[in-house]
This record gives sequence, C-alpha cells and structure tokens, in this order.
Amino acid sequence: VRLLANTSALSEFLPETLAAFLTAYPNIDIDIEERPSYEMVEAISQGLADAGILSDAVDLGDLETFPFGHDQLVVIVPRGHRFTARREIAFHEVLDEELVGMSYSSALQQYLGHQAAPLGRQPRLRVRVNSFEAVGRLGEQGVGVAITPDPAAPRCRKSVDIGLLAPLS
Repeated sequence: VRLLANTSALSEFLPETLAAFLTAYPNIDIDIEERPSYEMVEAISQGLADAGILSDAVDLGDLETFPFGHDQLVVIVPRGHRFTARREIAFHEVLDEELVGMSYSSALQQYLGHQAAPLGRQPRLRVRVNSFEAVGRLGEQGVGVAITPDPAAPRCRKSVDIGLLAPLS
C-alpha cells in the first residue's frame, strides 16, 4: 500500500494506528512518504499513491475523504511573550515573528509556507530543526515562535507553566 502523510500525521497520529494495523495484517506492507497536504491531492488523483492522511485546509478536489483525527496547530512561546495571554492567534500575526521551524523538506514547513503565500508573506525562520520536541524547546527558550501540532506540544514543554499553547486560526 502506498500511503502519503503530512508531518503531523506521520509523527503524531500514525505510529500506534499503524502498529495495530500491521500486526493485525502481517501480509500487508506499507510504503509511507511524507508530503505536504496540497501535494497529496494531485498524487492520489493521478494514482501515484493509494491513500493519504492530509489536512482538510486544502482543496480536496473529488477525493473521497473520511475523518482520521483532529490536528490543531499551536504556538509555543516563553513566558512574557506578547502572545502569552492570548487564547487564539491568527497566522498572519505569527508571520510578524521570527520562527523556529522544521527542516525545509518537512511537510509541515511546506504547508506553512504555502499558507503564507496568499498573504504575500514568507515565514521568517531563524533556525530549522528536525523534531517537534526541538522546535518546542527552542520556542520556549525565546529563540523564535514555535509551531507544532497540539499532540506534540506537551512533550515540548518542560513544565505546565512554561510557554503558551494557543491554537492558530
């Protein structure tokens, strides 16, 4: 089975589900490739993949879809940051800040760039790292605003009172 998944699905939602599936069906092999959601629609439509786990924030075209999980992006900042008292933060506001981001090849990073383009903006990345934990830890230290999937955020924070977890809108 050829499966495409975005960064969040790949690291946060798939491991346990995939393990259970592969254990239950030992004769099925899965080839998983990380891709941004907007690329998956075309790839699946062209038969280059069998299925994908992608964000519904992109135009899904004629694909048949089923809910898999709720994936909210959040920001992590140090105590005292201007976002600290906020419960929601608009994406365009985050673009005014220096960011801690994932590697360029990360589907999440490509998604954020794709979302910034219609606003005539590009994320200003101060540093790129390869894990949500590293992104969060750098964000809570004030290196830049960190953006992670909500399920990854608790692993990023050293304690409950450090940093802010506010949904992006």
